[in-house]
Amino acid sequence: MTEKKTKVKIGDELKWNTFIEHRKVHHHELLSAKEADELGVSVSSVLRERIEVGGAVLPHYHDVAEVIHITKGKVKLLQNGEWKSYKEGDTFLVPKGVVHSVANDDVEPTEQISIFIPVHEGIHNENFTSHMVDVEIW
Repeated sequence: MTEKKTKVKIGDELKWNTFIEHRKVHHHELLSAKEADELGVSVSSVLRERIEVGGAVLPHYHDVAEVIHITKGKVKLLQNGEWKSYKEGDTFLVPKGVVHSVANDDVEPTEQISIFIPVHEGIHNENFTSHMVDVEIW
């Protein structure tokens, strides 16, 4: 059996990749499907995305649900056929198959974390329990 270990991805060492299909959007993959499998969780991908001024994740939909958390700046979200303004700290819950888009609505680049979650019909998640351990801090 392989020993489980915590891994760290250093932010400054992650390469920004360009999303060809979107306008002025770059991303880092924080968690791949393979890494999620190794952790034993159902996640397709977790991305950190940056949208440049004048940029947008163009209208699209997925065969997975998506959770988008805005970490920097102001954006517009195409939500249920209407554009609405949101800001840093807001979170979007996008169901499977729903058309959505996020556009920079700021004077500098915006950033967000996007989590892509496979949809399983009939799933009823329970609240997780945190188990504390006695470990010296610092």
